[in-house]
Amino acid sequence: MAHPITITDANFTSEVLESKVPVLVDFWASWCSPCKMIAPIVEDLTTEYEGRIKVGKVDVDANPVTPGMFGIMSIPTLMVFQGGKTADRIVGYQPKPALKARLDAILTPTR
Repeated sequence: MAHPITITDANFTSEVLESKVPVLVDFWASWCSPCKMIAPIVEDLTTEYEGRIKVGKVDVDANPVTPGMFGIMSIPTLMVFQGGKTADRIVGYQPKPALKARLDAILTPTR
């Protein structure tokens, strides 16, 4: 079973912006109840999308620079980065089917 990687201010560029595959980043904090609710869904997505998307988590309390760069005002915020750019931004708790639909839309090339 795959697990999300830990993303920090120090490794954000190498792990996310320079990634060859899309990256789902979960901005969270240990005191955030909705973050705790979405955490098992993020874990499931890590396994379900293994090999197609990288999944990581940024603790906003321990790493304040990165959330500040992207204007994270509410958590949980999930952002998808593709080719070093923001491809999607999801604020607040979302059920798993809604998150999968958003990821599938990014992973499915348009013709």
